[in-house]
Amino acid sequence: MGRTYIVEETVGQYLSNINLQGKAFVSGLLIGQCSSQKDYVILATRTPPKEEQNENLKHQQKAKLDNLDEEWATEHANQVSRMLPGGLLVLGVFIITTLEMGNDFQNALRRLVFAMEKSMNKRRLWNFTEEEISERVTLHICSSTKKIFCRTYDIHDPKSSAKPADWKYQNGLSTSWLSLECTVHINIHIPLSTTSVSYTLEKNTKNGLARWAKQIENGVYLINGQVKDEDCDLLEGQKKSSRGNVQATSHSFDVKVLTQLLLNSDRRSTATVQICSGSVNLKGAVKCRAYIHSNKPKVKDAVQAMKRDILNTVADRCEMLFEDLLLNEIPEKKDSEKEFHILPHRVFIPIPGSSVMLCDYKFGDESAEEMRDHFIEMLDHMIQIEDLETAEEINTACMSYSVNTEASLDNTDDEQPKQPMKTTMILKIQQNIGVIAAVAVAVLAAGISFHYFSD
Repeated sequence: MGRTYIVEETVGQYLSNINLQGKAFVSGLLIGQCSSQKDYVILATRTPPKEEQNENLKHQQKAKLDNLDEEWATEHANQVSRMLPGGLLVLGVFIITTLEMGNDFQNALRRLVFAMEKSMNKRRLWNFTEEEISERVTLHICSSTKKIFCRTYDIHDPKSSAKPADWKYQNGLSTSWLSLECTVHINIHIPLSTTSVSYTLEKNTKNGLARWAKQIENGVYLINGQVKDEDCDLLEGQKKSSRGNVQATSHSFDVKVLTQLLLNSDRRSTATVQICSGSVNLKGAVKCRAYIHSNKPKVKDAVQAMKRDILNTVADRCEMLFEDLLLNEIPEKKDSEKEFHILPHRVFIPIPGSSVMLCDYKFGDESAEEMRDHFIEMLDHMIQIEDLETAEEINTACMSYSVNTEASLDNTDDEQPKQPMKTTMILKIQQNIGVIAAVAVAVLAAGISFHYFSD
């Protein structure tokens, strides 16, 4: 028997309201959450048309499925995946056609699902576990007959064939979903070795973040101040209604992350001297949020959702900064000049009729109107400007250049030594083991400082 997809009724209304407007088909993304028993779909969004597609509508009327732009649809999936907090994924694709299609049609959808997953996976600092659901869904709706064809493919099996799946609607599916919120203080120092000069700054930084990601993966997670067994019910201890259903006293859980030293306590500390062409410093605090369904959720699923939001939001901000620098062609500076750049900070946006919020990232010079327009373009849902919830202060990045040829690898200050020096590097996370004290620290959220050294 195939998988079952429990779908928010508003998703069905959205799909039925899509007007082909003379086109042969309209495609888009299905967003939701996987679980061991069933998958939940809480949002659908069509892929925005290219400008040239709008200009050539007459040709679109005769379009065949071969014209499905895989690259364009995959880029849309990449952009939308940035807007998903922990616990949410692009679960698959939908397509609405004027006629029922044959095997060629299914092959096109299959290729699209695998291409999307491959592209999104390249950007992640985490990997799916063996226990996780690896099936992704394709939904085909015929606008003339109103028939629905729901099939899944195993993305871990390149030779996977289509399996039938059930598609069931439910009203108010995500109105009672649970949220987990966390503020993570980071202080990550990434040396840029002269031996890896052929790597781009983005690739160097991602490699450095991968080491930090292990700290997050292996951390201890306190939920409302307690460490809970991973197989426990997240709602354990909550009151039950007269019908026997668990009712959470609060839909929100506070999470704290305790990270451990990389070095083993039973092994002597060693030091490394490394000649660097520069370094990247990430310092500050990031606001993280994850959501999980309320149908007997496990602690391990909630913790996993939070871990991935932490990793995603830091990686996404770095990626967006590099894209912005490349787009604006920031010239390379020499000597000891500095440049300051505005980093994107996180903004949360509610899904109408749901307890779940999506997110986006705002650079300092972007207006609220631009944020709203980007949301509408990517997710095809209307929001009000007053619904935007800014989670953090504006972030800044300092880019500095120096004539030094050797760098201190354990110096996390923004200012570098004036004279060349050799020093040692101890791989560590400067964060206490224990409950994080509730002390207000005036730090820039996710501030990144770049230090370059040239001959």
